Amino acid sequence: MSSSAVREREDDEELARSPKRTKVDELTDDGPIVSDTSPLMSAALAVADSKEGSSATATESILPPSHAVLLGIAPTFSSDGLRQVLQTDVGISEYISRDVPPISGIIKQRFTDFLVFEVNQDHQVIHLKSLDMPESSSKKGKGNNEGSSSSAVAEVSMTQPQESVTNVESNTTEELSADTEAKVKDDSTPADTPWNDQFTEKLAPYLSETSIDQLKSMFLEGREPPRVTDSGWGGRLNKTTEDSTETTDAVKPSEEVDVSQSDDAGKRGKNRGGRGSRGGRGRGRGGRQGGEREDHRKVLSEPISSKTDRTALHQVVRELFGGKLDSETDMSTPAGDDGSRIVIKWSRHGGGRGGGRGGRGGRGDRSDRGNHPPYIHFTLQKTNRDTQDALGYLSRTLHVNIKDLAVAGTKDKRGVTVQRVSLRRGNKTVEDVWKSANQSNRRSVQEILSQRGDRGVRITDFSYRKAGLELGMLKGNAFVITLRNVQVENVETLDRAMNSIKHKGFINYYGMQRFGTAAVPTHSIGLAILKSDWHKAVSLILQKRPGEHPEVVAARDAWLVDGDLDRALALMPRRVVAERCILESYKKQGGETRNAMGALSTIPRNLRLMYVHAYQSYVWNAIVSERIRIHGPDKAVPGDLVFESEPAAKGRSGENDEMEVDDDAGNEEQVTTEGKGMSSRERKKAAKAAYVAPSIKILTEEDAHQYSIFDVIMPLPGRDVDYPGGTLGELYREFLRLDGLDPDNFIRKQKEYTLNGSYRKILQVPKDLSWSTLRYTDPDVPLAQADEDKLLGIDPPAVVDDGKFLALQINLTLGTAAYATMALREVTKTETSSHFQTGLTQASEDQQFRGVVAGLGDVAELDDDDTEMQVSNTLDS
Repeated sequence: MSSSAVREREDDEELARSPKRTKVDELTDDGPIVSDTSPLMSAALAVADSKEGSSATATESILPPSHAVLLGIAPTFSSDGLRQVLQTDVGISEYISRDVPPISGIIKQRFTDFLVFEVNQDHQVIHLKSLDMPESSSKKGKGNNEGSSSSAVAEVSMTQPQESVTNVESNTTEELSADTEAKVKDDSTPADTPWNDQFTEKLAPYLSETSIDQLKSMFLEGREPPRVTDSGWGGRLNKTTEDSTETTDAVKPSEEVDVSQSDDAGKRGKNRGGRGSRGGRGRGRGGRQGGEREDHRKVLSEPISSKTDRTALHQVVRELFGGKLDSETDMSTPAGDDGSRIVIKWSRHGGGRGGGRGGRGGRGDRSDRGNHPPYIHFTLQKTNRDTQDALGYLSRTLHVNIKDLAVAGTKDKRGVTVQRVSLRRGNKTVEDVWKSANQSNRRSVQEILSQRGDRGVRITDFSYRKAGLELGMLKGNAFVITLRNVQVENVETLDRAMNSIKHKGFINYYGMQRFGTAAVPTHSIGLAILKSDWHKAVSLILQKRPGEHPEVVAARDAWLVDGDLDRALALMPRRVVAERCILESYKKQGGETRNAMGALSTIPRNLRLMYVHAYQSYVWNAIVSERIRIHGPDKAVPGDLVFESEPAAKGRSGENDEMEVDDDAGNEEQVTTEGKGMSSRERKKAAKAAYVAPSIKILTEEDAHQYSIFDVIMPLPGRDVDYPGGTLGELYREFLRLDGLDPDNFIRKQKEYTLNGSYRKILQVPKDLSWSTLRYTDPDVPLAQADEDKLLGIDPPAVVDDGKFLALQINLTLGTAAYATMALREVTKTETSSHFQTGLTQASEDQQFRGVVAGLGDVAELDDDDTEMQVSNTLDS
């Protein structure tokens, strides 16, 4: 930003005050912002001051160099260069309704004060429906029901009517309902699709008549090979015979197998599956599950020299048999001059190529497990856990790779949130997942259905699906937010404030959650990564920070002070993901720390990208604040950017999308079967080809009046975006240069850090906004009820008409990537950072009445420190 702009800000005498009070009491050119001068606010500021420490000396800031421009003065830090991060540190400073007095209140005093419910792509709000265990199809089958799947799918699908689908993907993500599944025959019986002349006609160009006859015979036999007559042990074929067929009935497919046991056994390579085969490539290198007979049937084509013809044959097989048969190049014999042979055989996964994407686990499925679609979707309610932490917990509980779990959006940590999750299931059934998640090996069904989920996590409402979830596959989130100890002049002022955000909206800032809860903000780490300063990024991640859990402090000291890598790893909690990854990388390198970039690369990709995205968000916040400060929040002006036409399809250009890095980077965390039969590379190419950059218009004097302030967008920095026109565009570029970045070059050698950028509307208007007031006395009594508690029959919150304190309960729905805390900020006009809100809670008068009313209290009140990931970057969306 220009030096003149800095001087202009320095002329404001209020800026000489503590940065914590900046923008709450600040005088502006438009007149004073009405500040909250209540005793509660003063006490909260005192608590925050005490946490900063008494010794503060000027030292090198860990914040980006551009930060000084935000305030016009250099902030004061403690001797270690740290202090708690404030809204103004991340570019959040302006308001829409400056003339409306603030409504003092406490945000997220209790977990149930912040309820979040995902809104799927059908605009339906996700809620927990049933805690019951889904019934396995094998329990209801008729006699020999190997491979039967209709009962399980029909039973489960009815419990989750609100599942999200898109019109474009309805054929790949459609849930198998009871009616649909009833039409799907048991694959062990003769095929449900009769062989007709069309099959022969389409195969004739590639296969001989003999091969077509063999293929027809194999197809009509069904998935299960014919049984070999068992005349006792003497009548069985030698196990070493190439074409031997297992016929053991030691473990029937209908019998339940404990998933955790078979997983553990698989890891040891000893999963024999009863009297079945040993070894093999079943679940985690274990054997085939008992009851499955090996299938050596296959049809070989004649050698095909043309690659085009081979590709065409693969395509014909996929089209004719719908994924029931697999085709692949025959690798058993070397290709001759005449070309390669194609081998065709029954698919082992029951769903075409997509069915086997669960790693090695998909290769040893029992027939009744393998015939279901390759994904299981379920509803997750989590309490006081960020999304990545909850998924990590589920991966350990379900014994799956965390990469097999996917969500449509990341939710806030401090609160109770509900969302859909997809699991690439391998050989697991919905019943297996329910049992593992509820730890049925140590808890009875009665206990599971009468007690809250372990560690603040509960999953329900299971369904089989053909595709997994991807980030962005949602329309937004519905919120039920309760502000406690509300202090307002009168009801008219409250209604005025709420009507302001209802009609005028709020500034669509990225909230404080985007930048972490610790004194080392994530956007500072992101800037170091963008500048390829790998050692600085590692140093910031490992750096000590105030207020951490004692075991984390001890682990950091073990490495930073004592240099004891083994002790640091032994002490560092598993939830502290990034730090553990770096230390484990150092361990593998024999204690060598020179390869900082390699150490960073071991951090989960989504988490690494969150650092970079946080810096983008910081820049966006700062420039939007400048836009509002210069031109106001009321109308579009020349130089503003708008979409010439609203983006119609999902992509990185829409204002509701998360920031994206280079599409070529290969996001392994999110894998779907969209584009059935396509390889991963083909799907990425198709996705990239489908992307069309949005058409952006820079407004001029002649057409600015044709657009409203709600049309105005602001770019996140990247290579594929246009910057605003006029002075604001120059300020944007200079802001990036201050941080050592080239505004016209965001291409990096490490492709995953190449920023394409995106656009985001500067104002957000909530939907379905309503509000009401409640009275309460005991702050430990919840004023809203989580879904799990409703299903458990726990008493709902009771309204106390003569309560000593006032609460404001707000219901609203926001689009994706919008922050509810930023809507609340427009009402309260106070700091929304977690440490500041903690100060408000501690100073609140209602705390002296804790425990007055006996009851169950809030949902799963976990110790924040005990469950917090130290690099929390979670979103409200």
